Amino acid sequence: MTRLVVGLTGATGAAYTLRLLRRSRELGVETHLIATPAGILNAHHELGLDRSSLEAEADHAYAPGDVGACIASGSFSTAAMVVSPCSMKSLAAIAHGLGDNLLTRAADVTLKERRRLILMVRETPFNLAHLRNMVAVTEMGGICFPPLPAFYHHPKSIDEMVAETVERVLELAGVGAASPKAWNGL
Repeated sequence: MTRLVVGLTGATGAAYTLRLLRRSRELGVETHLIATPAGILNAHHELGLDRSSLEAEADHAYAPGDVGACIASGSFSTAAMVVSPCSMKSLAAIAHGLGDNLLTRAADVTLKERRRLILMVRETPFNLAHLRNMVAVTEMGGICFPPLPAFYHHPKSIDEMVAETVERVLELAGVGAASPKAWNGL
């Protein structure tokens, strides 16, 4: 079974996390969720979900302080890790290898094991520190994926934009059954 680590941080965009968890389940992907306290605040504000409701969407869920969890070790095999959304604080911690909680430790493990790390960075405009941190993560093999919607498929709703972005992320994470809409030219 494909395993995917999913991180939720304090940036806006909890809808991406919820869709990622639900779509992963549909595709038979085992999910391991770490939600920071600020991520839970956003999930509550944006989606009306509390921690237990959000964690129920994942196959496994961990507290950010649980640095002894299986996902903190490279011996626990996963296909990828997606931080959805990724705050600038979490980006900075990952870029500098801090590993100060389970989310940043799992990201560090993902990088050291040369697995796919996808950070759905959420901030605008970017300042120089944000850009440098994205460069650092990219140089380490991570992928910065701001969740920018594509309009060439003429989405009819926010849900359609979120769903299409998540399909692209799942494909990038190596989930073969993901089905983003391909651009076929004009």
